[in-house]
Amino acid sequence: MTTFCFRGTVFLAAWMFFAGCGSDVPATESTPATNPALSVTTIQPAGRDIPLMLAANGSIAAWQEAIIGAEVGDLRLAEVRAQVGDAVRKGQVLALLDAETVQADLAQAKAILAETKASLEEAKLNADRTRHSTSSLALSAQQVAQYLTGEKTAQAKVESAQAQVDAQLLRLKHTQVVASDDGVISARNATLGAVASAGQELFRLIRQSRLEWRAEVTAAEIAKLRPGLEVTVEVPNVGRTPGKVRQLAPTLDPQSRNGLVYVDLPDAVRQGLRAGMFARGEFALGASPALIVPQTAVSLREGFSYVFKLGERQGDLAKVALVKVQLGRRSGDDLEVLAGISAGDQLVAGGVSFLADGDLVRVVPK
Repeated sequence: MTTFCFRGTVFLAAWMFFAGCGSDVPATESTPATNPALSVTTIQPAGRDIPLMLAANGSIAAWQEAIIGAEVGDLRLAEVRAQVGDAVRKGQVLALLDAETVQADLAQAKAILAETKASLEEAKLNADRTRHSTSSLALSAQQVAQYLTGEKTAQAKVESAQAQVDAQLLRLKHTQVVASDDGVISARNATLGAVASAGQELFRLIRQSRLEWRAEVTAAEIAKLRPGLEVTVEVPNVGRTPGKVRQLAPTLDPQSRNGLVYVDLPDAVRQGLRAGMFARGEFALGASPALIVPQTAVSLREGFSYVFKLGERQGDLAKVALVKVQLGRRSGDDLEVLAGISAGDQLVAGGVSFLADGDLVRVVPK
């Protein structure tokens, strides 16, 4: 009997050890945590106008390029005065062609002109004598006609010789290759000592050092744009520069269905931009009302955006609920909320990465 009671006592003690209590001992109930997870400040979504922006990509290009070529042929390049990157003024001499041949041709043309002028003087004297003696029978009608025609022929020869002189003077002028406008030399094909042919490209000039951004946009986007819109253009690792829409392409590319927008960049050169650079830009389309929250109130989790909304408060304590939101535009450090919350909701203003759905927080004044 004593052995049975001892074994029963041992069994009961073991059961109470593993169960935590005996049948006559009540189980300890779990009590909710009363310590808040975080002290937070709150904000309400604000309504205000934010800019409507349209982003696009494109390339920086020269507004216009002028080709400067040789206007006379078969002359040797005697001097090249301009290099790629040089800023030049309209009329500035960029290169010189050897003018010796032209000067010799000019001298010959002037000699011919002097000869024809002398012949003209003689023809005029003969014609004048003929006009004074027409009343007499000293000259036949055939001789009269011959002298009068000789005067006209001599006059024509003088005019032809003068034209040859003018042509040689023009050739001599064109032995100086000059800039057709203010700008920057973007290419040079002139080689010292080479014999240039008429019309050969020697230099290429970016007119007025003026650059533009050629943005590529879709058909739907180009319908929202118009000349005069303000644009901000940014080249990675170079800088940002303001611009203005100058013109919209009248047609779209038949393959991509995209169109070009031409944007003037008056400060591009000063900002260090160069033709050929890739750039991203934003067109300012105006503004529209939006419901916004600060970026610090938004938590990104598993690819989705969330905010923490305060529930019913008990003193300075409240539980927070994780609410999924749909975001729209960005304006500085503010984000537009398209769906998920309303203007009267109380949201946690910051520290949202440390919170979880259902956490208890202490609300402190700002």
